[in-house]
Amino acid sequence: MDEKILVLDFGGQYNQLIARRVREQQVYAEIKPYNKITTEQIKAAGYKGIIFTGGPNSVYDETSPHFDPAVLELGIPVLGICYGDQLMAWMAGGEVSSADSGSEYGKTMLYRRECPLFRDIPHTSVCWMSHTDFVSRVPSGFRVIAHTDKCPCAAMCDENRKLYGVQFHPEVTHTAYGKQMLHNFLYDICGCRGLWRMDGFAERSIAKYRKELAGKKVLCALSGGVDSAVAAVLLHKAIGDDLTCVFVDHGLLRKNEGDWVKSIFRGQFGMNLIRANVQERFLKKLAGVTEPEQKRKIIGTEFIRVFEEEARKLGKVEVLVQGTIYPDVIESGAGDASTIKSHHNVGGLPDVMEFEEIVEPLRDLFKDEVRKVGLELGIPDELVFRQPFPGPGLAVRIIGEITHDKLETLREADWIFREELEKNPVRNIASQYFAVLTDTRSVGVMGDMRTYGHTVALRCVTTDDFMTVDWTRIPFGVLEKASSRITGEVPGINRVVYDITSKPPATVEWE
Repeated sequence: MDEKILVLDFGGQYNQLIARRVREQQVYAEIKPYNKITTEQIKAAGYKGIIFTGGPNSVYDETSPHFDPAVLELGIPVLGICYGDQLMAWMAGGEVSSADSGSEYGKTMLYRRECPLFRDIPHTSVCWMSHTDFVSRVPSGFRVIAHTDKCPCAAMCDENRKLYGVQFHPEVTHTAYGKQMLHNFLYDICGCRGLWRMDGFAERSIAKYRKELAGKKVLCALSGGVDSAVAAVLLHKAIGDDLTCVFVDHGLLRKNEGDWVKSIFRGQFGMNLIRANVQERFLKKLAGVTEPEQKRKIIGTEFIRVFEEEARKLGKVEVLVQGTIYPDVIESGAGDASTIKSHHNVGGLPDVMEFEEIVEPLRDLFKDEVRKVGLELGIPDELVFRQPFPGPGLAVRIIGEITHDKLETLREADWIFREELEKNPVRNIASQYFAVLTDTRSVGVMGDMRTYGHTVALRCVTTDDFMTVDWTRIPFGVLEKASSRITGEVPGINRVVYDITSKPPATVEWE
C-alpha cells in the first residue's frame, strides 16, 4: 500500500468502526492490538498516520493498556480518540482525572476553537460522548481546542508535532461533523491522497470459498435475518449443493417468521434447507432462567447441538457457516474489548463442537456493508432491507423467564407495533423497531374493572452501523394508535411505554 493508517487498538468498542470510517475516505486502514506491535515496527511500516482507539479502562490504572511514549516522537501524525485521547495526554505528561458527576453519554454540544482538525466545521456542533474520565491538564506543548458544558478539555492538540486528541467519538454517525474531522486528519494533517477502494467483496469472497471449501460438506446456520441470509447466498454461489442450510425454528421467532423463511430460501433461492422444529426443546432449556447472559449461552449451545444433530443425519459435515458480523464480535468481547453481551454465534458458542471449521464470511463487516454485499449478490431488496432480528429471537425481548404465554403475548404486540409504524413515512428513517415484554406489572382499569397487567416497551432506533444508535422521533399519533391497539387487542397488557434511550448508554436490545 502506498499509504495506510494504523488503528492502534486499546480494546475499544468502536475500533473496527474507526477503520471502516477511514476506508470510507478511500484510505487503507489496518488494526493492530496495542500489545502486538512495537514502536520500531510502526516506524518501519511507513504509516501515514496513527489513530489510538478508545477503551474501557482508566489510564491511571497501572493494569490498563499503555504504549511506548516514543510513538509520539516518530514524526507520524496521531489522533487519539476517547481513551486514546487520555492515553496521549498521560504519555505526554498531562493529567487525567475521574469525571465524577461530569460523565457524559450520548449527544453533547461541542464548542470548538480554530485548528486544522476542525477545518470547515461550525464553532458549535453535536458530538457523541461516552466517558467517565477526562484530561484535566493538557501536556506541555498542547492546547485545548474544544470543550463541552461538562468537559473543559473535549479536544486538544500539539500542531507542531501533529498530535491531536478528542474526548468524543468522531467515528460514530451521531457526531455531526465526525466524517469531516477524520477527513481533515487524513488529508490535511497526514497528507493522504485517497488511493484505496473496496469493491467486489462478494466476487472475491465467492472465489475464496470456492477454492477453500472445494469438496467439503458445509452447514449454514440460517436464522432468516439479513446477516445469515447474505452469508447463505454467498456460500451457495460459491459451493452450490455442497451447502445445506439449517433453519432452527426454536419457537422464539416473530409472528409468521418460520413459514416466511422456508418459502424464501427453499422456494425462491432453491437452496437445500432443513427446518428443524425444536420449539419445545428450547422452552424446556430456558425454563426458569432469567439472567440475560445465561439465556444467550443456553441458546448458543442449543443452536450448535441442533446443527450437529442435523449434520450427523447428512453424513460427515466439516464446516459450519455463520452470519456473524462485526458488532456481534465486538459486543461479545473479542480481543481486549469489554464484553457487553454474548451473541449466540460468538460468545454464546460452546467450548466443544463437532465441526472442524467455522466460516464467518461477514465477520469484519457492519450491517450497512452487509446489505451492500446482499445487493451485489442479487438478493431482493425486501430481504436485504428487512428488519434485523437477533438469533436468540424474542428471548432477548422478554425480560425474565421465557414461557409460551409470554411469547404469544409479545408476538402479537410486536406485530401490531411494526404494522402501525410501517404505515407511516417514519419507517424510512427507522433502522430497527420492535416491542419488549418487560417484567413490570402495574395496575390499570378496563371496563370499570381493576387490572394488574404487563407493561410493553416499544423500541425504535436510527443508525447506519448499530454500534451507536439514536432513538427515533416517532409521531405521537403512531405511538397512540399502537398503544391503543396493543392494550385493546392483546390480553394481559394494560400499559405501553416508549424507550427514548440512545446507545450508549443503552444497547439496541434490552437483553
